[in-house]
Amino acid sequence: MNPKTRQEKISVLLSTEPKFRIKQIQEALFKDGVKNWLDVSNLPLPLRTKLHEKIPFISVRENTLNISADQSTFKALLSLEDDLEIETVLMRNSKGSFTICVSSQVGCAMRCSFCATGTLGLKRNLTVDEIVDQYRFWKLYIEKNNLGSRISNIVYMGMGEPLANYEAVKESLNTILNKTDVGITKITVSTAGVIPRMEHILNDPDWPHVRFAVSLHSANPYVRNKLMPSSYEDFLPRLASWGKQYLEAFGNRNHHLTFEYIMLNSINDSKKDALELIQYVKSIGDVKVNLIPYNFTDFLFMPSTEEVMDAFQQTLKNNGVTVTKRRSRGDDIAAACGQLAKKKC
Repeated sequence: MNPKTRQEKISVLLSTEPKFRIKQIQEALFKDGVKNWLDVSNLPLPLRTKLHEKIPFISVRENTLNISADQSTFKALLSLEDDLEIETVLMRNSKGSFTICVSSQVGCAMRCSFCATGTLGLKRNLTVDEIVDQYRFWKLYIEKNNLGSRISNIVYMGMGEPLANYEAVKESLNTILNKTDVGITKITVSTAGVIPRMEHILNDPDWPHVRFAVSLHSANPYVRNKLMPSSYEDFLPRLASWGKQYLEAFGNRNHHLTFEYIMLNSINDSKKDALELIQYVKSIGDVKVNLIPYNFTDFLFMPSTEEVMDAFQQTLKNNGVTVTKRRSRGDDIAAACGQLAKKKC
């Protein structure tokens, strides 16, 4: 069997080298100022040259890159070794550093009706290298362009359903936590709600307990089923049961569970919808609700107005629900939530 991962390729190439060389190489992949194998100064030049000729330093390559008008958001279309493409986003955050949004699959099979990525279908899962290298791509970009900050937060909210690529996502999380300075509560994995995998996480000793966000979008089963074809009859009761177990096992002030809620005009933004959401959330426990403005992907939906969103948020607050409203970033370059569909702007 031919080696597939970078680690396997390196192990084969360095089979006659001392074992400490592999550790040096692993560290070099995340070291400041190292742009390629030839920059790894603690390796002998012949070894650097061999690596440079035989193994790509990074598994993704830039195809196009767009910058929002306010220069707060950057979206890259990246090509993979097999010429398939993914998108990843870099955003300035409120702390003055950067948040990156990474993809976990090429396309997506979940078919959420408000999400452009779902129109692509699923091509394949990303490898661990391809997920981790989205972080490395942006790190190199920040250094090259002297953007003067660091990546402090990572959200697995790009193309694909992370829990449908469970093992690679898990390994990528552990790699990032081990090799970078991004903390465990600064990473969020977002899921449409793959309950069997979510239940497995509760007892998986190798899953790092980063933050978790579930795409809810309605506490009414009929409405949710229309918005998210991957939903099913007893999804909401099963999610509630899982949520209680998750909070009991991992919940604390710095490690909360979030429900994502996209605001769609006349679909899920009424007072009745708010009250149903309040009842559902409070049946589980201390769950945070994140209201998301709808970003145009087609003309099937219209976004809720600011006034409606504010009233919805206030209703939740008045009833003791912790609620935030996400600020849309990068919509002018199709880099906002739900817009990643390999569109060249």
